[in-house]
Amino acid sequence: MDDLQPRWLVELFLPTTSNEGAPFTREMFDRVRDELLQAFGGVTLFSRSPAEGLWAEGRGDGTARDRMITAEVMVDDVDRDWWARYRRDLEARFSQEEILIRCYRIWTL
Repeated sequence: MDDLQPRWLVELFLPTTSNEGAPFTREMFDRVRDELLQAFGGVTLFSRSPAEGLWAEGRGDGTARDRMITAEVMVDDVDRDWWARYRRDLEARFSQEEILIRCYRIWTL
């Protein structure tokens, strides 16, 4: 198993609705899918059962929640500058303060 080469799995968490509750169009997610496919040669979009994210807002201000679609790509190297620019673009498109993008070191078997 010495020939296993580590790679990176990059996950993007995209909200399904605006902060006002209006649903984003399928075309918005298709655009992200197409951009990632073109940039990295492959993408997985988990869109059938949106995940639910919960977090506490401040001290005793309640719980915020988001339903989100996850997109992921596998890459050999992580270009932090590219991902930072892309995250800012997504935040503007989806009108969000922050879009979570995270990566993990993985080995494909």
